[in-house]
Amino acid sequence: MPKLFINTMGCQMNVYDSTRMADALKVLGYELTDNQEEADFLIINTCHIREKATDKVFSELGRFGQIKERRQKEGKDTLIALAGCVVQALGDEVLRRYPIVDIAVGPQSYHELPELVTRWLRHKGQRLVAQFSSDAKFDHLPKAQAKGPTAFLAIQEGCDHFCSYCVVPYTRGCEYSRPLEDVRQEAQQLVDTGAVEITLLGQNVDCWHGKDKKGQPSTLAELFYELSKIEGLKRLRYTTSYPTDITKEVVEAHKSLPKLMPYIHLPIQSGSDAILKAMNRHYTVEDYMCVVQKLKEARPDMAISSDFIVGFPGETDKDFEDTLAIVDRVAYAQSFSFKYSARPGTPASLLRDQIPEAIKTERLAILQKRLLQHQKAYNKSYIGKTLPVLLTEKTKKGQWLGYSPYLQNVHVESPDDLYGKIVDLRITDATASSLTGQQ
Repeated sequence: MPKLFINTMGCQMNVYDSTRMADALKVLGYELTDNQEEADFLIINTCHIREKATDKVFSELGRFGQIKERRQKEGKDTLIALAGCVVQALGDEVLRRYPIVDIAVGPQSYHELPELVTRWLRHKGQRLVAQFSSDAKFDHLPKAQAKGPTAFLAIQEGCDHFCSYCVVPYTRGCEYSRPLEDVRQEAQQLVDTGAVEITLLGQNVDCWHGKDKKGQPSTLAELFYELSKIEGLKRLRYTTSYPTDITKEVVEAHKSLPKLMPYIHLPIQSGSDAILKAMNRHYTVEDYMCVVQKLKEARPDMAISSDFIVGFPGETDKDFEDTLAIVDRVAYAQSFSFKYSARPGTPASLLRDQIPEAIKTERLAILQKRLLQHQKAYNKSYIGKTLPVLLTEKTKKGQWLGYSPYLQNVHVESPDDLYGKIVDLRITDATASSLTGQQ
């Protein structure tokens, strides 16, 4: 069987997309491998959200080119494809700069991969590009299959908020919601093939409004209740949320549905109202805190994570201090933080008051230190408590690794086969990155 290797970069949506690419290519006999040297087909599923992510793509293409050259000397053909958001943004440029790329396919068109590969095999040397497709890709993909006890399920793509720094509306397009029944069927398929936890994905997941059987738009909260009926589904998560799109029905669902995990990724990006306005984020800090308060009232144990961007154009020392203040105010369980990266074509890239790189680097270090302090304190607060942990894999050290309801990594040593099981563990130790438990 021909071998397929996929290097997935970026967000959880890309992880889902890579899984579905592999599913789609099974019709041509491709079998996944984790050894790129033996792969007949190499794919990079790209991210364009930050400059560093795009630079990694070009570096990886160089390595793929070396593999292709070595295999060619052995008389073996190697097909190289570039997929994802970089293709949507820079497709023509990538093909011009990297002649080793045979196929370029955007995030809305990866369902066309089997046809593109077939055409390439018939006419080797022909370079093929598919960016936006007029077809709904989900309608053309094979049935989903779980690859383990946890699974991603994309329910929504694109974004209509047009934050001034973000490329998502330009690479993923406007908001699109999959129909409720399609989502329910895929969730059932994932559970039937072994998943016990499903994470619903969307660039702006709270804006999901998939139509029901009667053609009427549904809400995310209604979807939670529908999926919670699936026997065998033990846990339900969702990401990523936009603060002011969280409805009172979603808050109530967290209070009412035991399967809906007490964890939410709620990006604020900055603690300064002035910077939030410049980012075209449609809320203030107090608007954000109001959402946090409602979630905490519904689920006092709610774990909240966030995203932060430091060094946005015009960010003053006071603006940065305001960001540190919101970090202390919320005491995030987890967070992701980055230096502002100007993306070509976005409004923020045209702003004059760009922050020097040295200042961005200094501020990021200060912010990450503060975030880590809160994350460590949060994890240590669970020492002595008992948590239900879903065990998903065995580490190289022989420990079982899994996830708490609050998405904390938990390690446990056990001679038992715990794969895919939810086990009550007493937490005995904690670091900023993980917990240690005992049966």
